[in-house]
Amino acid sequence: MTTLKRRLTAGAAAAALLALIAPASAQDMPSSMTIATAAPGGVYAVYGEGLAKIITEEVGIPTSTRQTQGPPQNLILLNGGQTEIAMTTSGPAYESMTGESELAPGVKYEGMRALFAMYPTPFQMIALKSSGITSLEGLDGKRVGSGPRAGTGGTYWVRWLDSMGIDANLQYGSASDQSSQLADGRLDAFILAGGIPHPSFSELETTQDVTIFGMDTATRDKILEANPSAVAFTIPASTYKSVDTPLETAAMWNFVVVDETMPEELAYKITKAVLENNPKLKATHAAAKDTVAENISNDTFIPLHPGAARYYEEIGIAIPDAIKPAD
Repeated sequence: MTTLKRRLTAGAAAAALLALIAPASAQDMPSSMTIATAAPGGVYAVYGEGLAKIITEEVGIPTSTRQTQGPPQNLILLNGGQTEIAMTTSGPAYESMTGESELAPGVKYEGMRALFAMYPTPFQMIALKSSGITSLEGLDGKRVGSGPRAGTGGTYWVRWLDSMGIDANLQYGSASDQSSQLADGRLDAFILAGGIPHPSFSELETTQDVTIFGMDTATRDKILEANPSAVAFTIPASTYKSVDTPLETAAMWNFVVVDETMPEELAYKITKAVLENNPKLKATHAAAKDTVAENISNDTFIPLHPGAARYYEEIGIAIPDAIKPAD
């Protein structure tokens, strides 16, 4: 064998050996990724764009957003391998894990893993002042928009109003469409679940004479008792220009989740990139002020991805026992 052939053979053998011992995470990195968000006009769509930009720039994998009907659909897409990253509220996550999702009844998504907490999603209500509606009880017999049918608002508002004996004529659609319908009188009120300030509410209050209202304490407490994934929440008085007092309501925390099959190194890099670039994310939407490492404590049941857990441990954030990855 000539010297050149021996060198080529040795080089090929070395390359093969390196391929065998290279970390699986490096070999399995996707060439691109998508983030399942929600319909246009809501915070998910805006926040998701900022998230995709940070991941693309900091992790080095081209990432784009995918518009959907919201969290329940996002989790079906994630479980089916049709997206790499999903945004969800705690309620749909719980129902997906327990097989109670209305979109996939009986299917328990056991491979869902959390990366980080996004922000709390309060349930919010707005009506034209001319309608005279100032409370949930005032929705009885009215035409009411509740967001996309499969979204968090569309899923929970129909249950909650029914449990309160409120017979509203619920309509479904994107936040942008339903805010337009409220503005031109085709809807009497618009109720949703979304980050604050919600873009559609902010736009409506600048163009229409509206009433943004909250829940009374008794109503909120009944909702919290029946929904363990919901928490009490106060919308600060400074959130909307037309509101000068705090509004009491219920809320659900949002989380970015992935499948358990995501390489540990990739989950680590995404978590690190997002949590260490909070100013960039806040520049996209103010709700991102709550996208900080400490808020992972608001996750009480979605298991952490080992890659995310490694990052929290590195920076000294205590991981709740309920969500620690299995050894």
